[in-house]
Parts: sequence; C-alpha cells; structure tokens
Amino acid sequence: MIDIKVKELIAIGASVSANCQPCVKYHVNKAREMTIDEKEIQQAIEVGKMVRKGAADQMDKLISAVVKDDKEL
Repeated sequence: MIDIKVKELIAIGASVSANCQPCVKYHVNKAREMTIDEKEIQQAIEVGKMVRKGAADQMDKLISAVVKDDKEL
C-alpha cells in the first residue's frame, strides 16, 4: 500500500504534467502542511516536468506529421 506522503508527491507530479495550476498550488501546499521535505517536493515537480515535456515532444511530432500529410494532398 502506498503511504499518504508518496500519494501526495505523485499528485504533485501528476498536477505538473497535466498543467493544472490550481492542482499544483493545492498539492504543494498540502505537502508542506504534511511537512514533506522541500527537496522531495522539488523532485516530484521535476518528474512531472519530464513527463509533460515527453508528452509535448510527442504531440509536436504528431503535428508535424499531420501538417506534412496535409501538404501532400
């Protein structure tokens, strides 16, 4: 079973990757209230950024492919 600290850190990373500003604020504040170490909060944020960047890169590739296909029609 995942403990509440890990769940909150996951929620922070998920909020960052989803670009949900209210979620990031809520979960970072909640983590601080739970006295989760700032370094751990920052690590969760960095993981969320990596996931978000990976998804954005894949979307950019898809957009390029779609635009290329449209030009060939």
